[in-house]
Amino acid sequence: MSVQMEIQIIAIVVALACSTLGAFLILRKMAMMADAIGHTILFGIVIAFFITHDLNSPLLIVGAALTGTLTVFLVESINKTKLVSEDSSIGLIFPLLFSIGIILISLYAGDVHLDTDAVLLGEIAFAPFDRFVVNGVDIGPKSLYIMGTILFINIIYVSIFFKELKISTFDPNLAMVLGISPGIMHYSLMTLVSLTSVGAFDAVGAILVVAFMVGPPAAAYILTDDLKRMIFLSGVIGIISAISGYWISHILDVAIAGMMAVMVGIIFLLVFFFAPDKGLISIMRRKKRQKYDFAKISFLMHVINHEGEDDEKEELGIDTIHKHLKWEKGFIKDIINSLNRSNLVYIEDNIVKVTDEGRNLAISNAEEIVNGI
Repeated sequence: MSVQMEIQIIAIVVALACSTLGAFLILRKMAMMADAIGHTILFGIVIAFFITHDLNSPLLIVGAALTGTLTVFLVESINKTKLVSEDSSIGLIFPLLFSIGIILISLYAGDVHLDTDAVLLGEIAFAPFDRFVVNGVDIGPKSLYIMGTILFINIIYVSIFFKELKISTFDPNLAMVLGISPGIMHYSLMTLVSLTSVGAFDAVGAILVVAFMVGPPAAAYILTDDLKRMIFLSGVIGIISAISGYWISHILDVAIAGMMAVMVGIIFLLVFFFAPDKGLISIMRRKKRQKYDFAKISFLMHVINHEGEDDEKEELGIDTIHKHLKWEKGFIKDIINSLNRSNLVYIEDNIVKVTDEGRNLAISNAEEIVNGI
């Protein structure tokens, strides 16, 4: 297998592992917790390194995972006091632990390959060179097996506890009534988020971990209201971001991890603007259409209410009706033309008249509004 292929496979596995859990972070409104964990695990890695003095020690993973759990615990503890909001709690804890990690590196590990550039951006291009050798046989990149194992764990966890995760995410009180502990589900999820961040830390860096954990699920959330479909779309978007980011970085000769993160952002923006139902353009069109629909009904009711009155020519005159409705002439003209094309109104002696079809439409809509109230 070529190095190019190995890099893309590693990126795909990382994207799937992160986006699988990221869907629940988005729904729990805890997206920034991924960013916090992705940075604070540096503190755990540094502490574990000081204990082991071995960059390849599995205790580094343990230390990082424990720090991720510690981050969640401290944030939750501060938030429960109700003195500060959750985002403020994250803003307090994450810089504190991350900064301590950076200071410890600069003071005591300056000659060790634990630099801030690797922490923030990572370099997935080097991941294939760290090989997994068993009995003298090279069986592939070490990071691929690590992230593959984590992906498997994440999929098994979500599959087994899907119902519990869903209920505790949307309605913690109902979960407690049904005998599901929201606290256990919360901390088990956050422990896996920490483990996933640790596993991807050396290969892709914290920025790409956060990008894969937040961007694809956020885009999928705009595209669907179904949780299973959201998780599936998150994975698809993550894969597209990983592959497109790799080849664009190859063409432009820029950092692979950085370009993958950029592609996550670009795909999210495309979904944000152009999603069929919840995209910004669709929402703007729908609001404009609703504005015109409401204006048409209001116009019809105005005409019906002033039919046959002494001031009919003034109230319903084609050149004077805008004064009484206090609408712009151009807008009134558009409404009248649209209603006329739909055979809801007609013009007679420069006075707007309502057809039977228009009358029925206006009355039925008025009754729906009254019944709704």
